[in-house]
Amino acid sequence: MTTRSAPDRLLSVLAAFDHEHPALCLTDISRRAGLTLTTTHRLVGALTEWGALERDESGTYHVGLRLWEVAALAPRALALRQVALPYLEDLYEATHENVQLAVRDGSEVVYIEWISGRSAVGVHIRLGARWPLHVTGVGLALLAYGDPDLQEEYCARPLASYTPYTITDANRLRRILAEVRRSGVAVSDRQVTEDALSVAAPVRGPDGTLVAAVSVVVPQEGAQIPALIPAVRLAARGISRALGWQPEGSRA
Repeated sequence: MTTRSAPDRLLSVLAAFDHEHPALCLTDISRRAGLTLTTTHRLVGALTEWGALERDESGTYHVGLRLWEVAALAPRALALRQVALPYLEDLYEATHENVQLAVRDGSEVVYIEWISGRSAVGVHIRLGARWPLHVTGVGLALLAYGDPDLQEEYCARPLASYTPYTITDANRLRRILAEVRRSGVAVSDRQVTEDALSVAAPVRGPDGTLVAAVSVVVPQEGAQIPALIPAVRLAARGISRALGWQPEGSRA
Protein backbone atom coordinates (compact mmCIF):
# COMPACT_ATOMS: atom_id res chain seq x y z
CA MET A 1 0.00 0.00 0.00
CA THR A 2 1.32 3.44 -0.93
CA THR A 3 2.02 5.64 2.07
CA ARG A 4 0.26 9.00 1.84
CA SER A 5 2.44 12.04 2.40
CA ALA A 6 1.80 14.45 5.26
CA PRO A 7 0.61 17.25 2.92
CA ASP A 8 -1.73 14.80 1.17
CA ARG A 9 -3.27 13.75 4.49
CA LEU A 10 -3.64 17.36 5.58
CA LEU A 11 -5.30 18.38 2.33
CA SER A 12 -7.63 15.37 2.46
CA VAL A 13 -8.97 16.64 5.80
CA LEU A 14 -9.77 20.04 4.27
CA ALA A 15 -11.23 18.38 1.17
CA ALA A 16 -13.69 16.50 3.38
CA PHE A 17 -15.64 19.76 3.61
CA ASP A 18 -17.73 20.92 0.68
CA HIS A 19 -21.02 22.72 0.07
CA GLU A 20 -23.00 19.55 0.80
CA HIS A 21 -20.93 18.87 3.93
CA PRO A 22 -20.07 22.24 5.55
CA ALA A 23 -20.17 20.81 9.09
CA LEU A 24 -18.63 17.49 10.09
CA CYS A 25 -17.87 15.57 13.25
CA LEU A 26 -14.45 13.97 13.70
CA THR A 27 -15.71 10.53 12.65
CA ASP A 28 -17.19 11.93 9.43
CA ILE A 29 -13.97 13.76 8.62
CA SER A 30 -12.02 10.55 9.17
CA ARG A 31 -14.34 8.59 6.88
CA ARG A 32 -14.46 11.18 4.11
CA ALA A 33 -10.70 11.79 4.22
CA GLY A 34 -9.89 8.08 4.25
CA LEU A 35 -7.74 8.39 7.37
CA THR A 36 -7.63 6.63 10.71
CA LEU A 37 -9.40 8.35 13.56
CA THR A 38 -6.10 8.86 15.39
CA THR A 39 -4.47 10.58 12.41
CA THR A 40 -7.58 12.64 11.77
CA HIS A 41 -7.69 13.78 15.39
CA ARG A 42 -4.07 14.94 15.21
CA LEU A 43 -4.48 16.79 11.90
CA VAL A 44 -7.79 18.38 12.85
CA GLY A 45 -6.22 19.59 16.08
CA ALA A 46 -3.38 21.27 14.19
CA LEU A 47 -5.74 22.84 11.67
CA THR A 48 -8.04 24.09 14.43
CA GLU A 49 -5.14 25.61 16.36
CA TRP A 50 -4.03 27.48 13.21
CA GLY A 51 -7.58 28.65 12.47
CA ALA A 52 -8.28 26.68 9.29
CA LEU A 53 -11.03 24.81 11.14
CA GLU A 54 -13.32 25.85 13.98
CA ARG A 55 -15.08 23.61 16.53
CA ASP A 56 -18.50 24.56 17.88
CA GLU A 57 -20.03 23.67 21.26
CA SER A 58 -21.48 20.41 19.94
CA GLY A 59 -18.05 19.21 18.79
CA THR A 60 -18.80 19.76 15.12
CA TYR A 61 -16.11 21.24 12.89
CA HIS A 62 -16.50 23.99 10.28
CA VAL A 63 -14.10 25.75 7.93
CA GLY A 64 -12.42 28.56 9.86
CA LEU A 65 -12.07 32.23 9.10
CA ARG A 66 -8.29 31.97 8.76
CA LEU A 67 -8.70 29.73 5.73
CA TRP A 68 -11.19 32.18 4.20
CA GLU A 69 -8.74 35.04 4.73
CA VAL A 70 -6.04 33.16 2.85
CA ALA A 71 -8.38 32.06 0.06
CA ALA A 72 -9.59 35.62 -0.44
CA LEU A 73 -6.04 36.58 -1.49
CA ALA A 74 -6.20 34.43 -4.64
CA PRO A 75 -5.15 36.97 -7.29
CA ARG A 76 -7.54 35.84 -10.03
CA ALA A 77 -10.58 36.20 -7.80
CA LEU A 78 -9.38 39.23 -5.82
CA ALA A 79 -8.57 41.46 -8.79
CA LEU A 80 -11.73 40.50 -10.65
CA ARG A 81 -13.95 41.11 -7.65
CA GLN A 82 -12.46 44.52 -6.96
CA VAL A 83 -12.83 45.66 -10.56
CA ALA A 84 -16.23 44.07 -11.14
CA LEU A 85 -18.10 45.07 -7.99
CA PRO A 86 -19.28 48.55 -9.13
CA TYR A 87 -20.69 47.05 -12.34
CA LEU A 88 -22.33 44.19 -10.45
CA GLU A 89 -23.94 46.73 -8.14
CA ASP A 90 -25.23 48.67 -11.16
CA LEU A 91 -26.68 45.45 -12.59
CA TYR A 92 -28.35 44.74 -9.28
CA GLU A 93 -29.84 48.24 -9.14
CA ALA A 94 -31.19 47.77 -12.67
CA THR A 95 -32.81 44.42 -11.92
CA HIS A 96 -33.03 43.90 -8.13
CA GLU A 97 -32.34 40.23 -8.82
CA ASN A 98 -29.47 37.90 -7.94
CA VAL A 99 -26.25 38.99 -9.66
CA GLN A 100 -23.25 36.67 -10.01
CA LEU A 101 -19.65 36.72 -11.19
CA ALA A 102 -17.93 33.42 -11.96
CA VAL A 103 -14.76 31.94 -13.43
CA ARG A 104 -13.98 28.56 -14.95
CA ASP A 105 -11.91 25.97 -13.12
CA GLY A 106 -11.51 22.91 -15.31
CA SER A 107 -14.95 21.57 -16.17
CA GLU A 108 -16.71 23.57 -13.47
CA VAL A 109 -17.81 27.12 -12.85
CA VAL A 110 -16.75 28.74 -9.56
CA TYR A 111 -18.66 31.71 -8.14
CA ILE A 112 -16.39 34.45 -6.83
CA GLU A 113 -18.93 37.24 -6.20
CA TRP A 114 -22.66 37.30 -5.62
CA ILE A 115 -25.20 40.00 -4.78
CA SER A 116 -28.49 38.63 -3.51
CA GLY A 117 -31.77 40.31 -4.41
CA ARG A 118 -33.98 41.14 -1.46
CA SER A 119 -37.07 39.46 -2.91
CA ALA A 120 -35.38 37.54 -5.72
CA VAL A 121 -35.77 33.87 -6.55
CA GLY A 122 -33.80 31.52 -4.32
CA VAL A 123 -30.66 30.04 -5.86
CA HIS A 124 -28.32 27.23 -4.83
CA ILE A 125 -25.27 29.47 -5.04
CA ARG A 126 -22.73 30.58 -2.49
CA LEU A 127 -19.31 32.15 -2.85
CA GLY A 128 -16.94 29.39 -3.87
CA ALA A 129 -19.78 27.13 -5.04
CA ARG A 130 -19.09 24.91 -8.05
CA TRP A 131 -21.43 23.66 -10.74
CA PRO A 132 -20.89 21.82 -14.02
CA LEU A 133 -20.42 24.28 -16.88
CA HIS A 134 -23.47 23.21 -18.89
CA VAL A 135 -26.14 23.83 -16.23
CA THR A 136 -25.72 27.58 -15.54
CA GLY A 137 -25.75 30.73 -17.63
CA VAL A 138 -22.23 31.72 -16.61
CA GLY A 139 -21.05 28.18 -17.28
CA LEU A 140 -22.53 28.16 -20.78
CA ALA A 141 -20.90 31.51 -21.53
CA LEU A 142 -17.53 30.28 -20.27
CA LEU A 143 -17.81 27.04 -22.21
CA ALA A 144 -19.04 28.69 -25.44
CA TYR A 145 -16.09 31.05 -25.56
CA GLY A 146 -13.57 28.50 -24.35
CA ASP A 147 -11.11 26.53 -26.41
CA PRO A 148 -12.78 24.25 -29.02
CA ASP A 149 -10.88 21.27 -27.62
CA LEU A 150 -12.39 22.00 -24.20
CA GLN A 151 -15.87 22.10 -25.72
CA GLU A 152 -15.45 18.77 -27.51
CA GLU A 153 -13.94 17.11 -24.45
CA TYR A 154 -16.80 18.42 -22.33
CA CYS A 155 -19.50 17.34 -24.79
CA ALA A 156 -18.00 13.85 -24.93
CA ARG A 157 -18.54 13.22 -21.21
CA PRO A 158 -21.80 12.34 -19.42
CA LEU A 159 -23.79 15.50 -18.70
CA ALA A 160 -25.15 15.70 -15.16
CA SER A 161 -28.88 16.35 -14.80
CA TYR A 162 -30.68 18.26 -12.04
CA THR A 163 -34.15 18.94 -13.50
CA PRO A 164 -36.15 17.69 -16.51
CA TYR A 165 -34.89 20.81 -18.32
CA THR A 166 -31.15 20.21 -17.83
CA ILE A 167 -29.19 19.81 -21.07
CA THR A 168 -28.11 16.17 -21.26
CA ASP A 169 -27.70 15.71 -25.01
CA ALA A 170 -24.27 16.55 -26.43
CA ASN A 171 -25.58 17.63 -29.84
CA ARG A 172 -28.10 19.95 -28.23
CA LEU A 173 -25.33 21.41 -26.07
CA ARG A 174 -23.20 22.04 -29.16
CA ARG A 175 -26.10 23.89 -30.81
CA ILE A 176 -26.66 25.99 -27.70
CA LEU A 177 -22.98 26.91 -27.48
CA ALA A 178 -23.02 27.99 -31.12
CA GLU A 179 -26.05 30.19 -30.41
CA VAL A 180 -24.28 31.73 -27.41
CA ARG A 181 -21.32 32.65 -29.62
CA ARG A 182 -23.68 34.11 -32.23
CA SER A 183 -25.76 36.19 -29.81
CA GLY A 184 -23.11 37.02 -27.22
CA VAL A 185 -25.34 35.94 -24.31
CA ALA A 186 -26.23 32.65 -22.64
CA VAL A 187 -29.61 31.72 -21.19
CA SER A 188 -29.91 28.79 -18.79
CA ASP A 189 -33.58 27.97 -18.35
CA ARG A 190 -34.63 25.90 -15.28
CA GLN A 191 -31.53 23.72 -15.43
CA VAL A 192 -30.66 23.79 -11.72
CA THR A 193 -34.10 24.51 -10.25
CA GLU A 194 -37.44 24.58 -12.02
CA ASP A 195 -38.30 28.09 -10.87
CA ALA A 196 -35.30 30.08 -12.13
CA LEU A 197 -33.39 31.04 -15.23
CA SER A 198 -30.22 33.03 -15.74
CA VAL A 199 -28.90 35.35 -18.42
CA ALA A 200 -25.11 35.64 -18.70
CA ALA A 201 -22.44 37.34 -20.78
CA PRO A 202 -18.66 36.83 -21.08
CA VAL A 203 -16.06 39.08 -19.48
CA ARG A 204 -12.76 39.62 -21.31
CA GLY A 205 -9.28 40.58 -20.16
CA PRO A 206 -6.87 43.12 -21.69
CA ASP A 207 -5.89 40.86 -24.59
CA GLY A 208 -9.47 39.85 -25.33
CA THR A 209 -9.25 36.41 -23.76
CA LEU A 210 -12.14 35.14 -21.67
CA VAL A 211 -11.60 35.63 -17.93
CA ALA A 212 -15.05 35.38 -16.34
CA ALA A 213 -18.80 35.63 -16.89
CA VAL A 214 -21.49 37.75 -15.25
CA SER A 215 -25.13 36.83 -14.89
CA VAL A 216 -28.48 37.74 -13.40
CA VAL A 217 -30.81 35.04 -12.04
CA VAL A 218 -34.56 35.68 -12.14
CA PRO A 219 -37.79 33.76 -11.54
CA GLN A 220 -38.62 31.69 -14.59
CA GLU A 221 -42.29 32.63 -14.50
CA GLY A 222 -42.78 35.99 -16.17
CA ALA A 223 -39.09 36.43 -16.99
CA GLN A 224 -38.49 39.24 -19.49
CA ILE A 225 -35.35 37.91 -21.16
CA PRO A 226 -35.15 40.60 -23.90
CA ALA A 227 -35.15 43.30 -21.21
CA LEU A 228 -32.41 41.58 -19.19
CA ILE A 229 -29.98 41.01 -22.06
CA PRO A 230 -28.89 44.67 -22.54
CA ALA A 231 -28.29 45.12 -18.79
CA VAL A 232 -26.17 41.96 -18.54
CA ARG A 233 -24.23 42.84 -21.68
CA LEU A 234 -23.57 46.35 -20.34
CA ALA A 235 -22.23 44.97 -17.05
CA ALA A 236 -19.98 42.46 -18.81
CA ARG A 237 -18.66 45.11 -21.20
CA GLY A 238 -18.06 47.54 -18.34
CA ILE A 239 -16.04 44.99 -16.37
CA SER A 240 -14.09 44.04 -19.50
CA ARG A 241 -13.21 47.67 -20.25
CA ALA A 242 -12.19 48.23 -16.62
CA LEU A 243 -9.84 45.25 -16.96
CA GLY A 244 -8.25 46.91 -20.00
CA TRP A 245 -10.13 45.29 -22.90
CA GLN A 246 -10.87 47.41 -25.96
CA PRO A 247 -13.45 46.16 -28.46
CA GLU A 248 -12.43 45.83 -32.08
CA GLY A 249 -12.82 49.18 -33.83
CA SER A 250 -12.28 51.24 -30.66
CA ARG A 251 -8.52 50.80 -30.46
CA ALA A 252 -6.34 53.72 -31.42
